[in-house]
Amino acid sequence: MVFVLELLEQEKNNATSFLKMSDIRLHPAQEKLIEVLSKNIDEPLTVRELQELIGASSTSVVAHHMAQLEKKGYLKKNPYDPKDYQILKQPDKEIAYLNLYGLAACGPQGSILDGSPIDRIPISTKVLSFPASKAFMVKAKGDSMLPKISNGDLVIVEQSNQTENGVVALCVNDGQALIKKIKLQDNKVILVSLNSEFEPFLAAEDFRVEGVVRGAISNKMF
Repeated sequence: MVFVLELLEQEKNNATSFLKMSDIRLHPAQEKLIEVLSKNIDEPLTVRELQELIGASSTSVVAHHMAQLEKKGYLKKNPYDPKDYQILKQPDKEIAYLNLYGLAACGPQGSILDGSPIDRIPISTKVLSFPASKAFMVKAKGDSMLPKISNGDLVIVEQSNQTENGVVALCVNDGQALIKKIKLQDNKVILVSLNSEFEPFLAAEDFRVEGVVRGAISNKMF
């Protein structure tokens, strides 16, 4: 997981200038690639297999069309895992403005997303390995997740309600928004800090996951 991402400063009115899906023309080979990739997303194919299925003359041609799909926003690949990718029905714009929330009490049934964001932060969608429509940010509070996340860092979160073992998640526990590593053990959820000075503890009855932490922007960058 990369915890330092580039924060791009651009004026908000520039965002409307990017091309929409209807304005982007795809090569027939790229349309075929989208179809093939979508059907095999659970079992990613090799470049050689893709070449055969779309009838390309070489693997370099496949690589070229894959790069074009990424550039046009139809394909989003995880730069750290070539087999982890998503096909987007509507391409992401080059710059997305993510809602920024503070870590605060949410109430018994409340969500951190129920409140108004404290800011909107511009970020390049190229650094996201998931659709920007599912992304938001929180401002980290405290030192329990050192050395990965420091007090005041801007944490990038992918919205999700899945409780998965081993992930660092934004969660609500006993009405409080927290960033913790999830440990599942004996049908119990244990919340773990990365900082060894903080003891793990059992999740409360109202525990729920709001999203999975995908990265952070160091507060030293702003």
